[in-house]
Amino acid sequence: MSDKAQAIVAGLGGAANILDVEPCITRLRTEVRDPAKVDEAALRAAGAHGVLSSGSIIQVVVGPEADSLNDDIQDLLD
Repeated sequence: MSDKAQAIVAGLGGAANILDVEPCITRLRTEVRDPAKVDEAALRAAGAHGVLSSGSIIQVVVGPEADSLNDDIQDLLD
């Protein structure tokens, strides 16, 4: 379990706010219940290179570690 994964979950408003996460090359595509709970500054502090949001869809740009971070985040959500 990586600290970075935990920080990303927190930045997305916590596990209860996350509906779905999937890796997509260099990003984590996420769907959240309440976009207002997403803390972009916290995501950047966690190491995100960028954050793109469109309604409840939040893309966190993390680079080539997207797959391994997704695995860690899935473990946190289960």
